[in-house]
Amino acid sequence: MSEILTPKRLAIKVSVCLAILAVVMCLCVLTGTQKISLEKVFAGPGKMPGENIDYEILIGVRLPRVVLAVLVGAALASCGVVLQALLRNPLADPYILGISSGAGLGAIIAVLSGLTWSFWGGSPIAVFAFAGAIITVWLVWCIGHFAGKSQPTSLLLAGVVVNAFFSAVIMFLTSIAKSEQLRSTVLWLMGNITEKDPVVLKVGGGCILAGIIALFTICHRLNVMTFGEEQAKGLGVDTAKTKVLAFGIAAFITAVAVSLSGLIGFVGLIIPHGVRLIIGPDHRQLLPASAIIGGAFLVIADTISRTIVAPAQLPVGVITAIAGGPFFLVLLARYTGKVSWLK
Repeated sequence: MSEILTPKRLAIKVSVCLAILAVVMCLCVLTGTQKISLEKVFAGPGKMPGENIDYEILIGVRLPRVVLAVLVGAALASCGVVLQALLRNPLADPYILGISSGAGLGAIIAVLSGLTWSFWGGSPIAVFAFAGAIITVWLVWCIGHFAGKSQPTSLLLAGVVVNAFFSAVIMFLTSIAKSEQLRSTVLWLMGNITEKDPVVLKVGGGCILAGIIALFTICHRLNVMTFGEEQAKGLGVDTAKTKVLAFGIAAFITAVAVSLSGLIGFVGLIIPHGVRLIIGPDHRQLLPASAIIGGAFLVIADTISRTIVAPAQLPVGVITAIAGGPFFLVLLARYTGKVSWLK
């Protein structure tokens, strides 16, 4: 029999997750090819630029990168939780509905166009990727709605079709791109956590945090939705309104995340499953815990990506894919119960 979730128990579990995140952030911000002296960091920036290199590296480079990884990881993980509940599909993640291909198409269009302007400190690639992701989600929703009144199967099929079509367009545009354009496009498509303008970090972070808080307010409805629409309607839940609201918020913060970091897979797939195995399926605790642990996971992955082949850096999407594939197989084996030592 599962325990009743009280505000006190929820606060304790979230606090433990936040403590884990804080430890991970502290360790990762101190990890790198350049050793950092905390004594010099606490001494301040110095009177002249470059006077205190340790401070500038930690505060100006590593800390913003770690914060960005936390925000992107939290966005992708929380969206995975929501989409798995709405679509009642354990394989659902933020990219299954074509968001990745739409963002990728927008990014490659920006690269090929040669645009150099910025919007609120954001590059054309980020702006076009955000627009492409939003347009793709709207397109998938419309197709799914007209095909089957927004039934989960219709949305999934629409996402697969749109994703395949846009992927084909991306391959065509990549084949005709110049070499210097091709490199920047491929790196973005593989996912990268890099330093961002402070304005971009604040705006993007604010959008992601607001979206996660908004999703948390409808977690009780998501709990009911997992039993099916008919049962949810019988319990007084407006399923149509809930789906539109949850789907729209999840799509928005996913679009913000991919515009900041490129395409990073597996975070929205494996983190909700892993957290669900530990704390249970109640979305009131699953959503905030997944967001926090998703942020910690991406911080670790990004730290590995910037140190494992230093001074070169790997795209963080490569690390999440390498870690995510085997981990997902372990989760799958545990769910099916066919591997005794995983029980």
